[in-house]
Amino acid sequence: AIPVALQGGDVCGRAKTGSGKTLAFGVPMLARLEGDAEPRRPLGLVLVPTRELALQVAEVLAPVAVGPDRTVLAVYGGASRHTQIEALQAGVDIVVATPLRLIDLLKENELDLSDVQIVVLDEADRMADDGFTPQVEWILRKVTGERQMMLFSATLDGDVGHLVRRYMNDPTEVAIDAANDTVG
Repeated sequence: AIPVALQGGDVCGRAKTGSGKTLAFGVPMLARLEGDAEPRRPLGLVLVPTRELALQVAEVLAPVAVGPDRTVLAVYGGASRHTQIEALQAGVDIVVATPLRLIDLLKENELDLSDVQIVVLDEADRMADDGFTPQVEWILRKVTGERQMMLFSATLDGDVGHLVRRYMNDPTEVAIDAANDTVG
């Protein structure tokens, strides 16, 4: 996944939890982002199904982001909306968000996704299973510029397959099996 992502190609990864997918999308994302984030206009977006995963992904990416002088912010319900808005106004390079809080911020014009260069859907199958496909599609329509997309999921069927067909450009499919350390 990393070589394809570093070249700017869309990546569709099948990977279970604990397989290292956060770094598989995070390192190329951090390496490929160009320019500086303007206030409320991130350059990268990672959508995740839960606040726990938002925190986990942000915690993994934050130390890696120090090298290229990038910032990462977790945006999710149950945390201070005011604190998240203040951080966005200061300028954040990568937003790791749950769909509902992100939609809330978008509807209130606290966030603009038109500068997003790279979008990652992490655990897309869980978002689909939880009924968030319409919200994910609404968010993807707000990413108006050219963008690279990476999707990681345990399966690539059903609603996940729909997202792949509709929003990805000739994606390279990568299967990662952490138990056997094999890539297919």
